[in-house]
Amino acid sequence: MPSPSNPTSKANNQLKQRLPVFQAQVERALDALLPSAQTLPQRLHQAMRYAVLGGGKRLRPTLTYATGEALGLDPAELDGPACAVELIHAYSLIHDDLPAMDDDDMRRGRPACHKAYDEATAILAGDALQTLAFRALAQGRAGHADSEARLKMVASLSLASGSRGMVGGQAMDLEAEGRTLTIAELEDLHIHKTGALIRASVMLGALCTADFEQQRLERLDDYAKSIGLAFQIHDDILDVEGDSEEMGKYQGADARLEKATYPGLIGLRESREHAEQLVERALNSLSTFGESADCLRAIARFIIDRTS
Repeated sequence: MPSPSNPTSKANNQLKQRLPVFQAQVERALDALLPSAQTLPQRLHQAMRYAVLGGGKRLRPTLTYATGEALGLDPAELDGPACAVELIHAYSLIHDDLPAMDDDDMRRGRPACHKAYDEATAILAGDALQTLAFRALAQGRAGHADSEARLKMVASLSLASGSRGMVGGQAMDLEAEGRTLTIAELEDLHIHKTGALIRASVMLGALCTADFEQQRLERLDDYAKSIGLAFQIHDDILDVEGDSEEMGKYQGADARLEKATYPGLIGLRESREHAEQLVERALNSLSTFGESADCLRAIARFIIDRTS
């Protein structure tokens, strides 16, 4: 067991302290940003709130807050970009669960949005959450970001969530069903589908600083790319050996849909080793950062140690 003076142990302890704080902070901000359940059209707004406020790790906003903290910002001033990345993530989950996509009935331990409401309402809720995300970037608290920085945030998030990012990754995923991909093809799919939004979560936090060194930004970007791929590899592993109740969704869904996965291509042991290597690369990217980046370090470990 690592001693209390071990850097990894210190980082993990900080995450245990900070994660509940960040989760509670973004929860309050999301609750305030979302239209009330009584606002017309009521069913649509109820579905939006159901999808967003239904739990979850809040990993992406935590990355935004932790990146700002690593650069000396007060995380309390980063609610705009933190909400934006979580809203994009929530919309993507709604659409991914639809019968025309991954056809999942369960999300975060309860019925998926289209099962709790209906398919049409779920589609509209996802559409509305996507647009609300950009309102959060335009008007929400964003540290020292001026109008130029906010434009860069909009450009970054739109690229990460569109056809050259998350949506493109989902299209690639659908096209790959029933096919045998190469490792390079699978990595490219994951970089788009999952990694792009994780990368944007870090970049939005960095763009909230008044000014930043390009070298530090590049190191943060390398960190984000590494943990983004590690996250999806670990998701592939959990789909093979995870517990449905703990994950909040059905285990084995990838196999049922004949999706290409890392365990399917290279095996479980090799998949774990690759994820570990990516985490080490992420940690090396933060080598020039001080203790203020400990939360980011702990998130890298958390990504491959989690059980859901």
